[in-house]
Amino acid sequence: MSFSILKEIGDAQKKKAVVDVRSGDTVKVTQKIKEGNKFRLQTFEGVVIRVDRKESHTARIVVRKVTSGVGVEKSYLIHSPLVEKIEIVKRSKVRRNNLKYLRERSGKSARLTGKSFDRAAVNDVTIAEEPETPAEEPAEAPEAPAEAEKAEETPAEAPKAEEAK
Repeated sequence: MSFSILKEIGDAQKKKAVVDVRSGDTVKVTQKIKEGNKFRLQTFEGVVIRVDRKESHTARIVVRKVTSGVGVEKSYLIHSPLVEKIEIVKRSKVRRNNLKYLRERSGKSARLTGKSFDRAAVNDVTIAEEPETPAEEPAEAPEAPAEAEKAEETPAEAPKAEEAK
């Protein structure tokens, strides 16, 4: 199989709109959990310590939180159908993509410096619909000959410019 076919298959599996998650963000991940015949939603809130393959259909984030003094990390595939939504709660200033050093820290030393951001705009993942292009195609056809005439004039002007030099 060629790479282009594999890329098309992978892109078909992607979600249309996803939140731009970065390392250092505090996020709430809502996931579908199947119990018997029913599904329930479970949220997990923590700090994103790693973002992998952001542009791929296998994009993944690792989220960490400390519960009852025990560190818990979960890895989520962003484009998985089981991940219902990802909401950014807080954005922090970090200079690395992999924040694994937070595993050894506790208390105040594990804090990240927050930075201001527009929470509503970041968490808005609506898809902008594009207008239908078939109505615009006939309008573009008359412009093409006009562009061809301009192209014909340009070579004639080029020798004049050379003579002036």
